[in-house]
Amino acid sequence: MHEPRPCTLARRAGRALAGALLALTTVLGGPGAAAVAAAEAPFKMRVVGGLAGITQYTQLEAPFWTRDLARLSGGRFTAEIVPFDRAGVPGNEMLRLLRLGVVPFGTVLVSSLSAQYPFYTAPDLPGLNPDMATLRANLAAVRPALERALRDEQGIEPLALYVYPAQVLFCRDPLRGLADLRGRSVRVSSAAQGDFVAALGAKPRLVPFAQMVQSVQGGALDCALTAAMSGNAMGLHQHTGYLYPMPITWGLAIFGANQAAWQALPQELRTLLRTELPRLETAIWLSAEEETSRGLACNTGSASCTSGRRGAMALVPVSPQDDARRQSILRTSVLPRWLERCGAPCARLPVGSGRSSGAAAPQGPP
Repeated sequence: MHEPRPCTLARRAGRALAGALLALTTVLGGPGAAAVAAAEAPFKMRVVGGLAGITQYTQLEAPFWTRDLARLSGGRFTAEIVPFDRAGVPGNEMLRLLRLGVVPFGTVLVSSLSAQYPFYTAPDLPGLNPDMATLRANLAAVRPALERALRDEQGIEPLALYVYPAQVLFCRDPLRGLADLRGRSVRVSSAAQGDFVAALGAKPRLVPFAQMVQSVQGGALDCALTAAMSGNAMGLHQHTGYLYPMPITWGLAIFGANQAAWQALPQELRTLLRTELPRLETAIWLSAEEETSRGLACNTGSASCTSGRRGAMALVPVSPQDDARRQSILRTSVLPRWLERCGAPCARLPVGSGRSSGAAAPQGPP
């Protein structure tokens, strides 16, 4: 029998050594290798966003989390996002779920807090902000107190404050102004909106956003308060004929984090979000202002409607008398009812200190 050649022995020895090293790595180094692989994988966040199907979510929120975060971080951080109304999360439960950490990062509609946490609704009370400039000023006046309360009372780190377009009235039957709402059933999204509508002699109905068109179409509602472009996207303009453009409210939303979840993020990611989320907030506010105008144009069939569906609604002008009535209802109905629900903490807030365009709301009890 021939002895193996030296080169054959070397190859066999090499294969044996490689096998032994592989076995040793599997037995002793496996967990370490897994840890290295995990460290190299992107850090992924779970986010619950705002309402599905509208511009704020589809064109701004979702792209930021699913596309921009990875680009801005060089692929180190990613996120998945789902709108709260498709995540099985009731809007009025979002604050509690954030506080408990069930939702680590989420968007809370401020209107959903008007009954249980009226303190947080101060900057956007019905009738307070006839234009976005006034809303900005009123929010700036109370924002430090609101953010402090979210941290101290709820254990939530506020990261951004978003806004939806102006909430205006869609009505089926002829409408000349606020006085014509008497006796009509009107969809509202909060207890505070209900106070304003009830003061007009109308019948407020708390109807979820997704059920609004069906309720109008079926005759359960005569009118609906919602954003002009959102109503257009849902086809509300096909079942109503009159659009009243006075902003009853706008629609603020808090984007925040459970404080434990926030502190658990890598410091680099927290720094990045502190830089980029204010930019997202700015983009959302600009979009809301533009969508307010575009929604009015599209629902009334104006040639300036470049996106959305052109309707044939009649635009009802806001008279000086109606503007005066708005201010009166704010002073004599909305503010007193809000203070009843909230008490002393709300009386100390500088509500209306950023007023403009005649939005004179008193500080504290009227």
